Amino acid sequence: AAPGPRSYTTLRDEAVKLFNSLQQLESERDPVPLMQGVLQTCLDLPPLVDEIYCQLVKQTTEPPAPGGQGDLHYWQLLTCMSCTFLPSPPVLRFLHFHLDRTESRFPASEMAKYASFIREALGKTKGRECVPSLEEILVLMRRQEMVCTVHCPGAPACSVAISSHTTAEEVAQELVSRLGLSQSPNLFALYEQSRRREQPVGNTTLLADVLTRFE
Repeated sequence: AAPGPRSYTTLRDEAVKLFNSLQQLESERDPVPLMQGVLQTCLDLPPLVDEIYCQLVKQTTEPPAPGGQGDLHYWQLLTCMSCTFLPSPPVLRFLHFHLDRTESRFPASEMAKYASFIREALGKTKGRECVPSLEEILVLMRRQEMVCTVHCPGAPACSVAISSHTTAEEVAQELVSRLGLSQSPNLFALYEQSRRREQPVGNTTLLADVLTRFE
């Protein structure tokens, strides 16, 4: 199930808990649920976003085993963070310096590939309503896109590749083009349907947030 409402203590206590989660991340065999938990806490407690960014930069600077599994887990969480939250301007400058330094020191490495992906994501991220789904985290760990299936009335279901930044309007426009309806005078929109309700998806809504709600 997707993360639900949580009860929190003080920011200081929650920061300590997140730090302990980051320490555990290094040796976690299945890091995805732990990553989602960190992201959920940051979504619920925005003042901790900068703290986690700084901690992840620290953990990926001079790691004991550059490119090892533990190091890459930190880079993967940093990737998920970059597709979910924007840090404050000072932390963003610090982060860009770290990304540039990593690409310079470890060219063509997995760390450099994550650094490049993160830089591009930061240029597109505007904030999320939901944390990434478990599926989204898995594809972000591989620096890939998700596949979203859209059911179209009177036509076969269409599979559309989306990123963490793809909006409902962008998907609707792609489907209109695929179905040869570009000259149609009708308006087209995506609808979100569950067992309890059916409602239109706002043009600027991120499809990744809709998928998290389905999860």
